[in-house]
Amino acid sequence: VQLQASGGGLVQTGGSLSLSCAPSASTIVNTIMAWYRQTPGKQRELVARVDGLGRTNYLDSVKGRFTISRDSAKNTVYLRMRSLRPEDTAVYYCNTYPYNLKGSAWGQGTQVTVSS
Repeated sequence: VQLQASGGGLVQTGGSLSLSCAPSASTIVNTIMAWYRQTPGKQRELVARVDGLGRTNYLDSVKGRFTISRDSAKNTVYLRMRSLRPEDTAVYYCNTYPYNLKGSAWGQGTQVTVSS
């Protein structure tokens, strides 16, 4: 099942955006969920991940600016991004960690564009 991310858009440097993803309950339970991003010509990279206990890990370049969280009642994973920079421009994807567990697959992602 493709995991669909939403909430992207165009913002200026320093702005904020909040992304969300709603996998099925069977996917999210007992699964580390993560956000990834990809820019043209580059490999997809892991941005942040969160386990079922709320423990998180972040890409060094987003530490202190991005916050990943999960709402088990809503089966939703969030990525709140602030102090955005042009280098954060990418297509952002939601997936399990490691990716494509439990029948999950990459969705189309959501475009985040940060203008300078």
